[in-house]
Amino acid sequence: MFNFSLDKRVVYVVIAIMVLSRLTTYITNPEAIFNLLAAIPGVLIAITFHEFAHGLAAYKLGDNTAKNEGRLSLNPFAHLDPIGSLMLLFAGFGWGKPVHVNPRNYTRKMSMEKGEAIVSAAGPIMNLLLAIIFTLIYYAIFRFADAQFLESTVGTIIMLLIAATISTNIGLGIFNLIPLPPLDGSKIIMPFLPYKAKQWFINNEQLFSLIFVALWITGIAGRIISPVINWVTAGVLSLGQLILG
Repeated sequence: MFNFSLDKRVVYVVIAIMVLSRLTTYITNPEAIFNLLAAIPGVLIAITFHEFAHGLAAYKLGDNTAKNEGRLSLNPFAHLDPIGSLMLLFAGFGWGKPVHVNPRNYTRKMSMEKGEAIVSAAGPIMNLLLAIIFTLIYYAIFRFADAQFLESTVGTIIMLLIAATISTNIGLGIFNLIPLPPLDGSKIIMPFLPYKAKQWFINNEQLFSLIFVALWITGIAGRIISPVINWVTAGVLSLGQLILG
């Protein structure tokens, strides 16, 4: 669930700057263009399953809003946001259409706040599970396919697509765990904050959104989470090697 509280014009200006800066790289580097095309299936899978997981978690907690709006679907067109998808391709982060939920419909076995945390966590958890699944598929093909297939053009493309899907899911999952609005991480940490901290966090949501945008424009956010993404990637790959290596 990704919904900016900022003026949309600010967001679109930031998006235009990031996309234009990346386009110069793609124009001068044919390999970068190929990598961009290879990332498209991974982007479709990552965003679709991420948003589906939000809706499914809310449904399991008793809220039918996502179901009634057709969001309990694995059809990419039900979840893709054109701008968010372009951002994931060109800027390294992105989003799908926000899944609408009504916490007042959640089961009374827990607070609405905890319910929101569970629903928010479902998206990143789904991405990390997908990364593990595709890693196992990658190593299964590598182990059981013959050398002729692996060295063929088709085999090479398939392995590249799977690798891109793994990296995209890890990136999207970790990115959304950043505890700043409008990311999922901001809702996940809410149940663990003292009351005054929660109120301060809520009252300054737009400020946090501005901080988030500034961190990405300057590249600071990338430098902060890149080590985490690398660490998680290494762990997922090690798991795959352990099971099927």
